[in-house]
Amino acid sequence: MKQLLAIVIVFFTYTSYGQDPILQEDNDTLEEIAFDLTQAYNKELGLTGKQVTLFQKKVEEYLIREERIHQSLTGKTKLNRLHALRTLETKEMGDILTQPQLTLYKKLKPKLQPLAVVEDPDNR
Repeated sequence: MKQLLAIVIVFFTYTSYGQDPILQEDNDTLEEIAFDLTQAYNKELGLTGKQVTLFQKKVEEYLIREERIHQSLTGKTKLNRLHALRTLETKEMGDILTQPQLTLYKKLKPKLQPLAVVEDPDNR
């Protein structure tokens, strides 16, 4: 019985630290960009109140991840990682948006969040 109680306590202690460390970083600039992007998307998508909050948090999360890629990688590797990140972001937006909203989001995303163009010094 004591072992079971110990396991339960360890489990709850462990899961209480399960917050996303990416969102723990405080970056006011990225927060403002996420807010502005959410407002731009909202004009076209007609998000509900709950969707706005979830959408903005998701955009900010991916802006932080994108910033890390920009700081640590270059060239084709950077572009490939950015593309993979954008694909994952779009997939996760499917959990927030309705199907018609997601379809429109996919059309708007290249205009509102264009992918960076990276020059390859080997192919000049």
